[in-house]
Order: sequence, then structure tokens, then C-alpha cells
Amino acid sequence: MKDKKEWGVNTKAVHAGVEPGPKYNSVNPPIYMSSTFLHQSPGKYFEDYEYSRGANPNRNAFEEALCSLEKAEHCFAVSSGVAAADIILRTLSSGDEIISGDDLYGGTHRLFSKLCEPAGIKVSYLDLNNAELLEKAITPATRMIWLESPTNPMLKIFDIKKVSEIAQSKHPLDLVVDNTFCSPILQNPLELGASVVMHSTTKYIGGHSDLLGGAVLTNSDELASKFKFFQSAAGAIPSPFDCYLMSRSLKTLPLRIDKHCANALEVAKFLESASGVSRVIYPGLESHPDHQLAKKQMNDFGGMISIELDGDGDKAKKFCSELELFGLAVSLGGVESLVEHPATMTHWGIPKKQRLEVGITDSLVRLSIGVEDSKDLIADISCALGL
Repeated sequence: MKDKKEWGVNTKAVHAGVEPGPKYNSVNPPIYMSSTFLHQSPGKYFEDYEYSRGANPNRNAFEEALCSLEKAEHCFAVSSGVAAADIILRTLSSGDEIISGDDLYGGTHRLFSKLCEPAGIKVSYLDLNNAELLEKAITPATRMIWLESPTNPMLKIFDIKKVSEIAQSKHPLDLVVDNTFCSPILQNPLELGASVVMHSTTKYIGGHSDLLGGAVLTNSDELASKFKFFQSAAGAIPSPFDCYLMSRSLKTLPLRIDKHCANALEVAKFLESASGVSRVIYPGLESHPDHQLAKKQMNDFGGMISIELDGDGDKAKKFCSELELFGLAVSLGGVESLVEHPATMTHWGIPKKQRLEVGITDSLVRLSIGVEDSKDLIADISCALGL
């Protein structure tokens, strides 16, 4: 039998972290809905199980499975994607500096502007594919580079390996990659030189719009020790039931990602020729400026599409409201397709000037392509465009 590390991605998704139920040999393990665990004697307890804030069998099983898919040594599951970002940022102190990609999730920008900067942590925003600009921005106080790839919502692709090389050539910096849009099926940033990978497991990993969660992964024993402490001490941990659901969802993650990607490419090709659409942003299209980098860095091109519509923001909002199969909601990565208007929904808190600098106009719409039949999604879009 092959070593588990040599298993294919589908095998890992189904079997990693899974052990039969200990009493009845059930195929799936039970849900350990216990807040605390019995000590064998004062101060002596079974494995890591003393109190569920510190460790729980369902959480450990999910963490082991996600480690296998993300090719990481350590994983820490938390209660949301924002909580995952928070425990990473807790490694910083007043006077430290973060260099961030210039396009990122609105909730992460809120963490930076409303929590980090008032605490004395400086954040600057750059096009991280501009190596000269990045090298000039690094100062003795810089501790961390933070990026998404693809970015949210402009779907820019940053060269993770090149950014990592620059980070390590200085004094080595921690490179954090938010891998939510790709999931570990499409991209493994630790293999490209990242120090830390984070996910909002609410999205593709959960995949069914029925749970909140986050995860932080690393190969660094030093960082892992800090994350473990913050996970338990700050207490933003997922419930055993949510961990059970995430483990369940991992089993079909490769299958779902294949369908998301196939559907997104079909929809993107249609949108390129659709009247009323002035721009289609999808890494799988040759028209995307980072298409070649995406081909090199990713296993496929993902399920997210952003489009710019002819006209103003009111027309974009009207388009969002007239879709039927696409639910009008924030979030992404579920089996059902969703649409949102970044300027008034996910990115409303970013100052308009900063939004416009990266291309988040009032006419921009973000589509999360689900696993429905692509012909039905295209028909729905056609109707909403009035075609």
C-alpha cells in the first residue's frame, strides 16, 4: 500500500483523517458533542483531549484531512475565515508592517484598517507582481506579506513563487496566502514558498452554504506553536458538528471543483460575446492579462467570474436582481450559483477612491458559478441581460 502522502487527491479527500467509529465500527466517525473529557487521574488525560476548546476528535480529523490536501504539516481550524486571518495577525506587534496585495476581500481590509492600524501595525497595498515596487516597499519593520491569488473580486493572479523569493531574500518575511478562491485542489501555496496558507472554509471547502469556518496551515513549527496557542486561548473554534460537516464536504471537494471550473469556463466564454457586457474577468480566458501565470500556478481556473456591465451601477444592480438561478447574496463556493455587487455588498467598506484604483467600479458584478447545468446558467444570464 502506498504511503498516505503518495495518495491521489481524490483518495486523500475521501480517506484522510477518517477512522471508523470506535464502538460500532461505523464508516463515519461519531460526532463528539462533549465540552469536556474525563481525566485518567488529576493532570493526566487521554491524548490531547481535556476540553473541547483545546482539542476535539472531530476538529482533529478535519485538520488532518485538510493538511493532507494542502500538503501541510500543521492545520488549525477556527470559526470563520476572518478568525483565521485574526490568529495570523496576532503574531504581529505594534510597529510591525504588513505589505498586502492591492485587491483583497473586504473583510480582510476591514481587519487591516480597523484593528491592525489602530494597534500600530502599518499596512501598505501594492501590485505584488511589480517586483521593483515590492522590493522598495520592504523596510526593516516589515514582518509579513499578505496576498490572495486569484484576488477578490478582480481575479488578479500574483506570482506566489516570485513574491516568496523576494520575501526570503530580504530578512525572511512571512508570506501569507489566502487560498480560499482556489481551495487546495487548484493550488498549494506552501509548495510555492508561502509560510502560511489560510482558507475561509465557509466557501469551497464547506461547499454547501450551511456552515462557517476557517483554517490556517503552515509547515513552520514555530508558527504552529503560536497558532495553536491563539486557537485555544482566543477560543474562536468551530463546533464538533461544523467540523463533521467540513470533513463530509472534503470528500466531494475534487468532484465539485471540477464542475465549478468546467461551468465557469463555459459561462465566461458566453459572456465574452454577450452584448451589454463590456469586460469579462476570468483567469481561464486568453484575454485575462495573467492567463499564462494562472496556467503555470494553478491546476485549473476556478469557479469565480467578474464582469463589468455597460452602463452605471443601477444597471448592474438591476442585472443582479433579475437573475433567477443565481442567488443575490454575499459568499461564494457553494453548489448553488451566487451573484453579488461588490461596491455595495462585499467591498462597501473600502473607500471609493481605493476601490476604483483597483477596478472595483459601480458596474462590476461578481459571479460564483455553481454546479448546476451550464446551459441553464447561461440561459438565466441571457434573460437578465435582456438578450
